[in-house]
Amino acid sequence: MSLLFETIRLENGELQNLEFHNSRLNKSRSAFFGSTDFIDLRNVIQIPNDIGQGIYKVKVIYSQAAEEVIFAPYIPGKIESLRLVADEQIVYSSKFTDRSQLDKLFQERGLYDDILIVKAGNITDTSFSNIVFYDGSRWITPATPLLEGTMRNYLLTNKLISEKTIRVHDLHHFQKARLINAMLPLATGTDIRIEKISF
Repeated sequence: MSLLFETIRLENGELQNLEFHNSRLNKSRSAFFGSTDFIDLRNVIQIPNDIGQGIYKVKVIYSQAAEEVIFAPYIPGKIESLRLVADEQIVYSSKFTDRSQLDKLFQERGLYDDILIVKAGNITDTSFSNIVFYDGSRWITPATPLLEGTMRNYLLTNKLISEKTIRVHDLHHFQKARLINAMLPLATGTDIRIEKISF
């Protein structure tokens, strides 16, 4: 079985959204390895002394136990266009280090910056993030994600976004989209114009 991982945002020395990362990590350990103990990432992640201000990506690779912790400065990519790619078989409900299905679809992006995966006619996720759409008054995320991301769960829990099923033919009802994940809070996201999302 592939190892799993969590990606945590370290901002100015503070680890973000650990409650949600702890929850997903321990659910995955229970589901895939039968683990019954609780791992608290606060006890796993030892922040190096030479890391100061700024934003870092912390990657925790794990199975029954934490295997490795990797720190890297965070440099966000620039995503301004998405190619809709249909795949009826793809499953990525947990953060496995084996991303071969996603990587294969990503190769179909053509001249677009990333892909937006469609399954059974429903909008799901990009190759590396959840997505939210703005309808002029509120942000809405698809109710059919491949992966229930920690930022997505945080925003839903705090009622900062809502969710509903979004079909391909619904996209024209929205003004713009933003990508969200552990490293991409909603407030700091880059707007993607709806006309930049197409097959």
